[in-house]
Amino acid sequence: MEYRKGPAESRFAIKTLRYDERPSRPSVDFRQPHFGESLTITYPEKNQLAIAWRPPSGDRKNFRVRYDDQLVVDAGFDHFVRANWQAVTAGKSLSFQFLAPTRGDHYGFVLEPAPAAKMDADVVVQIRPTSLVLRFLVDPIILGYNQRGALTHYQGLTNIRANSETNYTANIHYRITQYPDCELTF
Repeated sequence: MEYRKGPAESRFAIKTLRYDERPSRPSVDFRQPHFGESLTITYPEKNQLAIAWRPPSGDRKNFRVRYDDQLVVDAGFDHFVRANWQAVTAGKSLSFQFLAPTRGDHYGFVLEPAPAAKMDADVVVQIRPTSLVLRFLVDPIILGYNQRGALTHYQGLTNIRANSETNYTANIHYRITQYPDCELTF
């Protein structure tokens, strides 16, 4: 996908996701040329991923991270929600590990109903850290879905930089124009 400020503007970032291994753990190739930043996530060995990150400072960092079946990577959160659709729509909370690629580690998160979320969606959930310390540092991501399991709203932190130190927080409303031939939920 390409990121642009407007339809006629040149792209300022590009992200390629490949869902080869498991839908909740895509391979990632992300670039923001204006900041000289790049990030790749690959899976060279079973239960181990590799991260290559060039931050705006330019000092390349490489990480190897071991993981289990509970790991969710990047946009894989959407597949995680839909794979657990019955539990989600029943209001249950689900624990998982979420990759923080620029930290070279994963952390405990929970997917749960979003209390008092003001969002025009049929199903509203949030993803938040389980650690009390991380809860002070990271706001929950609020997600809205329609009854068919399509993501309609995203509100939270993005991987798009506002400047070399901070990323944008976004409020995205998706318009569904076409559904796949298969069911979205399991």
